[in-house]
Amino acid sequence: MREPTPWDRVFDLVSAATGDTIYMVGIATILAALGGIPLGVLLHITSPTGLSPRPVLHRVLGVVVDIGRSLPFVVLLVLLGSVTRTLVGTTIGPTAVIVPLTVGAIPFVGRLVQAALREVNASVVEAAITTGASRTRMVRSVLLREAGPALVAAIGVTAVTLIGYSAMAGVIGGGGLGDVAIRFGYQRNDTRMLWASVVALGALAWFTQLLFDRLARAIDRRRSALKI
Repeated sequence: MREPTPWDRVFDLVSAATGDTIYMVGIATILAALGGIPLGVLLHITSPTGLSPRPVLHRVLGVVVDIGRSLPFVVLLVLLGSVTRTLVGTTIGPTAVIVPLTVGAIPFVGRLVQAALREVNASVVEAAITTGASRTRMVRSVLLREAGPALVAAIGVTAVTLIGYSAMAGVIGGGGLGDVAIRFGYQRNDTRMLWASVVALGALAWFTQLLFDRLARAIDRRRSALKI
């Protein structure tokens, strides 16, 4: 029977893997927000009740987004293998995983942003329309500002989801905590390494959610104070 990994070795491997997970999830979350927020805005303003209704464009975007959201992440890893290799030169490691993580998260963020903008009070939008504000200003100064706390919460949900996705990437040597859990824990039947990785993943997800929840509340309080 194989001896369990010494605790100092467990700590070193899990610490390094946690850094890799934070790196890939952090970059992917930023890129997903940069792509998903404009997508969500476009979905919202082109809807039948939006600022610039475009039924055909809205339906096409909706279908593309729904297809993107329906693809299992493991399948996406395989489908984007050639694209990932072209962009970063490899399909293995934390940097390579950023590509499918980002592609998979953009439609997810888009739908969350659309839902957040839909909840903006209609009277606030109507008041801005009466002042003659342009669509660009309406989006930037009214919709995004009013939906600020919900948007931050949406990005937080995305980050936590990507932590789970990054663990799946360990199946193909994507690095991070999932990779450590599979290679050193499951494949070597080392329960000490397996559970240490799982606990680290859970703690990272909990801390990420807590951080974004507090940030959303802080923005909400600041916005309420400005109104007063």
